[in-house]
Amino acid sequence: MMLRNGSLIRVLVAKPGLDGHDRGAKIIARALRDAGMEVIYTGLRQTPEMIVSAAIQEDVDCIGLSILSGAHNGIVPRIHELLKAQGADDILLVLGGTIPAQDEPLMKASGVAAIFGPGTPLETTIEFIRSNVKERHGFATGQ
Repeated sequence: MMLRNGSLIRVLVAKPGLDGHDRGAKIIARALRDAGMEVIYTGLRQTPEMIVSAAIQEDVDCIGLSILSGAHNGIVPRIHELLKAQGADDILLVLGGTIPAQDEPLMKASGVAAIFGPGTPLETTIEFIRSNVKERHGFATGQ
């Protein structure tokens, strides 16, 4: 899928915190790439500052966070705060991982547009990103 300006949807996939398990992040990164998006994978143990810096530097349309460690209540609000401070809070923010239902309101209040838990079909995530980036930036016709 191409944006109106002719570029591909750009997604930064990040593993914040000390969680060392990145299999799911790699699977989603590959699925997004195979769906025609440009994917930047930051690797393990990224700080919120590193993630926001990379997102701005890479001019991404979406940040996909993968968190299994339980640290989402501290990390996600910090990322949202940093995005706002940089004037980049228009970047779509999605979250995948093991997020307890009681934490979802805080995640939504922290700028998360969608939460994708274990077992979410890859196509669900792909279509959500396409639809929501489309709303923010618009797609070229015929794509």
